[in-house]
Amino acid sequence: MAEAGDFNSADEVLRLEGIGKSYNLGLPTEAEVLHGIDLALTRGDFAALVGPSGSGKSTLLNLIGLLDRPTRGRIQLLGEPTAEMSDAELTARRATTIGFVFQFHHLIPAFTALENVLMPHMLRRGRPNPKASAWARQLLTDVGLAAQIDRYPDQLSGGQQQRVAIARALAARPALLLADEPTGNLDTVTADGVFELLRRFNRTFGCAVLVVTHDPRLSARCDRVIELVDGRIVRDERHAAADN
Repeated sequence: MAEAGDFNSADEVLRLEGIGKSYNLGLPTEAEVLHGIDLALTRGDFAALVGPSGSGKSTLLNLIGLLDRPTRGRIQLLGEPTAEMSDAELTARRATTIGFVFQFHHLIPAFTALENVLMPHMLRRGRPNPKASAWARQLLTDVGLAAQIDRYPDQLSGGQQQRVAIARALAARPALLLADEPTGNLDTVTADGVFELLRRFNRTFGCAVLVVTHDPRLSARCDRVIELVDGRIVRDERHAAADN
């Protein structure tokens, strides 16, 4: 197992204060999707974000992932307010601080598993150095793909491709890992394996993990459940996860 990364000395990774998000501002069709969201995630948190379709989960995840800006309120990432950051600065923060895992893995077909994991590094710094390559190989070993390092995505099963995506998300040793329905297109056994990987890295690295899921079995195994309904948090409770 790879060693834990040194993300930040502070416990708090993310803080949202009074976050609101509206679309079509100033038009007759203006609609507010999020209404005064307050939320904090700390190192080691393993939380599920749940709620019915249309509740605002995707919008909230985009804001947390710095892919969009709120209409009002404040977001702090590792203690830094993001409101005054330029688009280039936000992109840099995403690359170094946040890892993303999606339902559809978005691997690059022309690249091997190893090259896909190295892609974030190559986008930031160009040709990978030996240290980055060794780290990517270690991550692929940690997710059980040591024998598939040089295979292309179409030579891997759906579960294996998702494992590559998890390794890629962890390549920068992020302080925050966001997983949007990461098991949504997998069978039950494979989904359980992917969930266990997320849990294992959460415990090993101490990164905060937020998993968006419609699967009550998975949310029940998280340490914390945050429920969003009509753009408002209606429940935020911690409990002892079933697999602890």
